[in-house]
Amino acid sequence: MTTSFKGSMTAIITPFKKGKLDEEKYAALISRQINNGINAIVPVGTTGESATLSHDEHKRCIEIAVKTSKGSNVKVLAGAGSNATWEAVDLAKFAQKHGADGILSVTPYYNKPMQEGLYQHYKAIAHSVDIPVLLYNVPGRTSCDLLPETIYRLFNDCENIFGVKEATGSIERCVDLLAHEPNLTVVSGDDAINYPILSNGGSGVISVTSNILPDQISQLTNLALEGDFHGAKAINDSLYEINKVLFCESNPIPIKAAMYLAGLLDTLEYRLPLTQPSSDHLKRIENTIKKYDIKGF
Repeated sequence: MTTSFKGSMTAIITPFKKGKLDEEKYAALISRQINNGINAIVPVGTTGESATLSHDEHKRCIEIAVKTSKGSNVKVLAGAGSNATWEAVDLAKFAQKHGADGILSVTPYYNKPMQEGLYQHYKAIAHSVDIPVLLYNVPGRTSCDLLPETIYRLFNDCENIFGVKEATGSIERCVDLLAHEPNLTVVSGDDAINYPILSNGGSGVISVTSNILPDQISQLTNLALEGDFHGAKAINDSLYEINKVLFCESNPIPIKAAMYLAGLLDTLEYRLPLTQPSSDHLKRIENTIKKYDIKGF
Protein backbone atom coordinates (compact mmCIF):
# COMPACT_ATOMS: atom_id res chain seq x y z
CA MET A 1 0.00 0.00 0.00
CA THR A 2 1.09 3.57 -0.50
CA THR A 3 1.88 5.33 2.74
CA SER A 4 3.01 8.74 3.87
CA PHE A 5 5.21 7.25 6.60
CA LYS A 6 8.66 8.28 5.49
CA GLY A 7 11.26 10.76 6.59
CA SER A 8 12.15 11.59 10.18
CA MET A 9 10.08 10.02 12.94
CA THR A 10 10.65 10.33 16.68
CA ALA A 11 10.22 7.48 19.14
CA ILE A 12 8.98 9.92 21.76
CA ILE A 13 9.85 9.46 25.42
CA THR A 14 7.15 9.29 28.10
CA PRO A 15 7.65 11.88 30.86
CA PHE A 16 6.60 11.10 34.43
CA LYS A 17 5.91 13.38 37.36
CA LYS A 18 5.68 11.90 40.84
CA GLY A 19 5.25 8.48 39.28
CA LYS A 20 2.40 9.42 36.95
CA LEU A 21 2.20 10.28 33.27
CA ASP A 22 2.95 14.00 32.88
CA GLU A 23 0.35 14.79 30.23
CA GLU A 24 1.16 18.49 29.93
CA LYS A 25 4.87 17.88 29.39
CA TYR A 26 4.13 15.04 26.98
CA ALA A 27 2.07 17.35 24.78
CA ALA A 28 4.78 20.03 24.98
CA LEU A 29 7.47 17.57 23.90
CA ILE A 30 5.36 16.52 20.91
CA SER A 31 4.72 20.15 19.95
CA ARG A 32 8.48 20.77 20.07
CA GLN A 33 8.97 17.89 17.64
CA ILE A 34 6.35 19.32 15.28
CA ASN A 35 8.00 22.75 15.40
CA ASN A 36 11.39 21.30 14.51
CA GLY A 37 10.49 19.50 11.30
CA ILE A 38 9.77 15.94 12.35
CA ASN A 39 7.45 14.03 9.99
CA ALA A 40 5.86 11.61 12.46
CA ILE A 41 5.53 10.97 16.17
CA VAL A 42 5.84 7.40 17.43
CA PRO A 43 4.28 7.20 20.91
CA VAL A 44 4.59 4.28 23.32
CA GLY A 45 7.38 2.35 21.70
CA THR A 46 10.46 1.02 23.48
CA THR A 47 11.70 4.56 24.06
CA GLY A 48 8.30 5.46 25.49
CA GLU A 49 8.65 2.78 28.18
CA SER A 50 5.56 0.99 26.91
CA ALA A 51 6.55 -2.18 28.76
CA THR A 52 5.90 -0.54 32.14
CA LEU A 53 2.88 1.59 31.27
CA SER A 54 -0.59 0.45 32.21
CA HIS A 55 -2.99 -0.19 29.33
CA ASP A 56 -4.86 2.98 30.23
CA GLU A 57 -1.64 5.02 30.19
CA HIS A 58 -0.60 3.46 26.89
CA LYS A 59 -3.90 4.43 25.32
CA ARG A 60 -3.83 7.89 26.86
CA CYS A 61 -0.42 8.54 25.28
CA ILE A 62 -1.86 7.68 21.88
CA GLU A 63 -4.79 10.03 22.46
CA ILE A 64 -2.50 12.92 23.46
CA ALA A 65 -0.20 12.35 20.48
CA VAL A 66 -3.16 12.40 18.08
CA LYS A 67 -4.71 15.49 19.67
CA THR A 68 -1.42 17.42 19.75
CA SER A 69 -0.54 16.55 16.15
CA LYS A 70 -3.99 17.42 14.80
CA GLY A 71 -3.92 20.30 12.33
CA SER A 72 -0.25 19.77 11.47
CA ASN A 73 1.30 17.66 8.74
CA VAL A 74 2.83 15.38 11.36
CA LYS A 75 1.52 11.81 11.44
CA VAL A 76 1.07 9.54 14.45
CA LEU A 77 2.47 6.02 14.18
CA ALA A 78 1.24 4.49 17.42
CA GLY A 79 3.03 1.71 19.23
CA ALA A 80 0.74 -1.31 19.29
CA GLY A 81 2.81 -4.36 20.07
CA SER A 82 2.63 -7.18 22.59
CA ASN A 83 3.74 -10.75 23.13
CA ALA A 84 0.03 -11.66 23.28
CA THR A 85 -1.67 -11.33 19.90
CA TRP A 86 -5.07 -10.43 21.38
CA GLU A 87 -3.47 -7.55 23.29
CA ALA A 88 -1.69 -6.21 20.21
CA VAL A 89 -4.97 -6.40 18.30
CA ASP A 90 -6.75 -4.48 21.06
CA LEU A 91 -4.13 -1.72 20.98
CA ALA A 92 -4.21 -1.58 17.18
CA LYS A 93 -7.99 -1.21 17.16
CA PHE A 94 -7.81 1.50 19.81
CA ALA A 95 -5.17 3.40 17.83
CA GLN A 96 -7.30 3.30 14.69
CA LYS A 97 -10.50 4.31 16.51
CA HIS A 98 -8.80 7.28 18.15
CA GLY A 99 -7.23 8.72 15.03
CA ALA A 100 -3.72 7.31 14.72
CA ASP A 101 -2.48 7.31 11.14
CA GLY A 102 -0.79 3.93 11.49
CA ILE A 103 0.70 1.51 13.99
CA LEU A 104 4.15 0.18 14.81
CA SER A 105 4.08 -3.37 16.15
CA VAL A 106 7.11 -4.97 17.77
CA THR A 107 7.78 -8.69 17.48
CA PRO A 108 6.46 -10.72 20.42
CA TYR A 109 8.99 -10.83 23.22
CA TYR A 110 9.80 -13.56 25.76
CA ASN A 111 7.70 -16.40 24.32
CA LYS A 112 9.96 -16.76 21.21
CA PRO A 113 7.46 -17.85 18.53
CA MET A 114 8.57 -19.61 15.37
CA GLN A 115 8.35 -17.85 12.00
CA GLU A 116 4.88 -19.30 11.33
CA GLY A 117 3.74 -17.93 14.69
CA LEU A 118 5.11 -14.51 13.77
CA TYR A 119 3.32 -14.64 10.44
CA GLN A 120 0.00 -15.54 12.05
CA HIS A 121 0.52 -12.91 14.79
CA TYR A 122 1.06 -10.07 12.34
CA LYS A 123 -1.62 -11.28 9.96
CA ALA A 124 -4.16 -11.13 12.80
CA ILE A 125 -3.08 -7.60 13.71
CA ALA A 126 -3.14 -6.38 10.12
CA HIS A 127 -6.57 -7.88 9.47
CA SER A 128 -8.00 -6.23 12.58
CA VAL A 129 -7.46 -2.68 11.27
CA ASP A 130 -7.45 -0.73 8.02
CA ILE A 131 -4.65 1.71 8.84
CA PRO A 132 -1.03 1.05 7.80
CA VAL A 133 1.07 -1.38 9.84
CA LEU A 134 4.84 -1.13 10.22
CA LEU A 135 6.58 -4.26 11.48
CA TYR A 136 9.27 -3.75 14.12
CA ASN A 137 12.18 -6.16 14.31
CA VAL A 138 14.55 -5.69 17.25
CA PRO A 139 15.91 -9.12 18.24
CA GLY A 140 18.34 -7.63 20.76
CA ARG A 141 15.29 -6.65 22.81
CA THR A 142 12.89 -9.47 22.07
CA SER A 143 15.07 -12.55 21.44
CA CYS A 144 12.93 -12.98 18.34
CA ASP A 145 14.14 -12.31 14.79
CA LEU A 146 11.56 -11.63 12.08
CA LEU A 147 13.37 -13.11 9.09
CA PRO A 148 13.26 -11.58 5.59
CA GLU A 149 11.24 -14.47 4.14
CA THR A 150 8.50 -13.87 6.73
CA ILE A 151 8.57 -10.12 6.08
CA TYR A 152 8.13 -10.70 2.32
CA ARG A 153 5.27 -13.07 3.00
CA LEU A 154 3.49 -10.57 5.25
CA PHE A 155 4.14 -7.71 2.83
CA ASN A 156 2.59 -9.64 -0.04
CA ASP A 157 -0.31 -11.20 1.89
CA CYS A 158 -1.46 -8.22 4.00
CA GLU A 159 -2.35 -5.10 2.07
CA ASN A 160 -1.82 -2.69 4.97
CA ILE A 161 1.60 -4.03 6.05
CA PHE A 162 3.90 -1.63 4.24
CA GLY A 163 7.33 -2.18 5.72
CA VAL A 164 9.61 -2.82 8.66
CA LYS A 165 11.49 -0.82 11.25
CA GLU A 166 14.84 -2.54 11.02
CA ALA A 167 16.80 -2.62 14.27
CA THR A 168 19.00 -5.67 13.96
CA GLY A 169 22.01 -3.39 13.51
CA SER A 170 22.84 -5.25 10.30
CA ILE A 171 23.38 -3.29 7.10
CA GLU A 172 23.48 -6.60 5.25
CA ARG A 173 19.93 -7.32 6.44
CA CYS A 174 18.74 -3.99 5.00
CA VAL A 175 20.46 -4.69 1.69
CA ASP A 176 18.86 -8.15 1.62
CA LEU A 177 15.37 -6.77 2.28
CA LEU A 178 15.44 -4.09 -0.42
CA ALA A 179 17.29 -6.23 -2.96
CA HIS A 180 14.51 -8.82 -2.84
CA GLU A 181 11.53 -6.49 -2.27
CA PRO A 182 12.30 -2.96 -3.56
CA ASN A 183 8.76 -1.74 -2.82
CA LEU A 184 9.14 -2.54 0.87
CA THR A 185 9.49 0.44 3.21
CA VAL A 186 12.61 -0.04 5.34
CA VAL A 187 12.98 2.38 8.25
CA SER A 188 16.16 2.71 10.31
CA GLY A 189 15.74 1.80 13.96
CA ASP A 190 19.37 2.45 14.91
CA ASP A 191 20.57 6.07 14.98
CA ALA A 192 24.25 5.16 14.55
CA ILE A 193 23.52 3.76 11.09
CA ASN A 194 20.76 6.08 9.91
CA TYR A 195 22.85 7.33 7.00
CA PRO A 196 23.95 3.90 5.71
CA ILE A 197 20.36 2.64 5.76
CA LEU A 198 19.01 5.75 4.03
CA SER A 199 21.74 5.66 1.40
CA ASN A 200 20.85 2.04 0.67
CA GLY A 201 17.25 2.95 -0.11
CA GLY A 202 15.72 3.26 3.34
CA SER A 203 12.61 5.44 3.48
CA GLY A 204 13.18 7.07 6.84
CA VAL A 205 14.26 6.75 10.46
CA ILE A 206 12.55 6.19 13.77
CA SER A 207 14.97 7.95 16.03
CA VAL A 208 15.84 8.13 19.70
CA THR A 209 18.30 10.98 19.18
CA SER A 210 15.60 13.16 17.61
CA ASN A 211 14.01 13.48 21.04
CA ILE A 212 16.77 15.95 21.84
CA LEU A 213 17.93 16.99 18.33
CA PRO A 214 14.82 16.82 16.13
CA ASP A 215 16.01 19.53 13.74
CA GLN A 216 19.27 17.75 12.96
CA ILE A 217 17.70 14.32 12.48
CA SER A 218 15.07 15.93 10.25
CA GLN A 219 17.74 17.67 8.17
CA LEU A 220 19.85 14.51 7.87
CA THR A 221 16.86 12.48 6.68
CA ASN A 222 15.61 15.13 4.26
CA LEU A 223 19.03 15.49 2.66
CA ALA A 224 19.37 11.74 2.17
CA LEU A 225 15.90 11.40 0.67
CA GLU A 226 16.70 14.31 -1.68
CA GLY A 227 19.85 12.52 -2.83
CA ASP A 228 22.37 14.75 -1.04
CA PHE A 229 24.24 11.86 0.52
CA HIS A 230 27.38 13.90 1.15
CA GLY A 231 25.41 16.38 3.26
CA ALA A 232 23.50 13.63 5.05
CA LYS A 233 26.70 11.77 5.90
CA ALA A 234 28.27 14.93 7.31
CA ILE A 235 25.36 15.31 9.75
CA ASN A 236 25.36 11.60 10.61
CA ASP A 237 29.08 11.82 11.35
CA SER A 238 28.59 14.89 13.54
CA LEU A 239 25.93 13.03 15.54
CA TYR A 240 28.07 9.94 16.07
CA GLU A 241 29.19 10.88 19.59
CA ILE A 242 25.71 11.64 20.91
CA ASN A 243 24.23 8.60 19.14
CA LYS A 244 26.75 6.43 21.00
CA VAL A 245 26.33 8.02 24.42
CA LEU A 246 22.55 7.71 24.22
CA PHE A 247 23.02 3.95 24.34
CA CYS A 248 25.66 3.81 27.10
CA GLU A 249 22.90 2.22 29.20
CA SER A 250 19.60 0.65 28.23
CA ASN A 251 17.32 2.91 26.21
CA PRO A 252 15.57 5.14 27.29
CA ILE A 253 17.74 5.71 30.38
CA PRO A 254 20.33 7.95 28.64
CA ILE A 255 17.95 9.94 26.42
CA LYS A 256 15.74 10.92 29.36
CA ALA A 257 18.83 11.92 31.33
CA ALA A 258 20.09 14.00 28.39
CA MET A 259 16.75 15.76 28.06
CA TYR A 260 16.64 16.47 31.78
CA LEU A 261 20.16 17.90 31.72
CA ALA A 262 19.21 20.01 28.69
CA GLY A 263 16.22 21.46 30.52
CA LEU A 264 13.61 19.68 28.40
CA LEU A 265 12.31 17.62 31.33
CA ASP A 266 11.37 18.96 34.77
CA THR A 267 12.05 15.67 36.54
CA LEU A 268 14.17 12.62 35.78
CA GLU A 269 11.88 9.69 36.42
CA TYR A 270 11.69 6.14 35.13
CA ARG A 271 9.51 3.15 35.88
CA LEU A 272 11.19 0.27 37.67
CA PRO A 273 13.05 -1.85 36.77
CA LEU A 274 14.68 1.07 34.93
CA THR A 275 16.75 3.36 37.14
CA GLN A 276 18.77 6.55 36.75
CA PRO A 277 22.15 6.22 35.01
CA SER A 278 25.37 5.81 36.97
CA SER A 279 27.16 9.00 38.01
CA ASP A 280 29.94 8.29 35.50
CA HIS A 281 27.50 7.88 32.64
CA LEU A 282 25.52 10.93 33.73
CA LYS A 283 28.68 13.02 33.56
CA ARG A 284 29.54 11.57 30.17
CA ILE A 285 26.06 12.42 28.88
CA GLU A 286 26.33 15.94 30.29
CA ASN A 287 29.71 16.56 28.66
CA THR A 288 28.48 15.22 25.32
CA ILE A 289 25.30 17.26 25.01
CA LYS A 290 27.30 20.47 25.60
CA LYS A 291 28.78 19.93 22.15
CA TYR A 292 25.40 20.24 20.39
CA ASP A 293 22.95 23.07 19.74
CA ILE A 294 19.78 21.87 21.44
CA LYS A 295 16.59 23.74 20.58
CA GLY A 296 14.20 24.61 23.40
CA PHE A 297 10.43 24.82 23.41
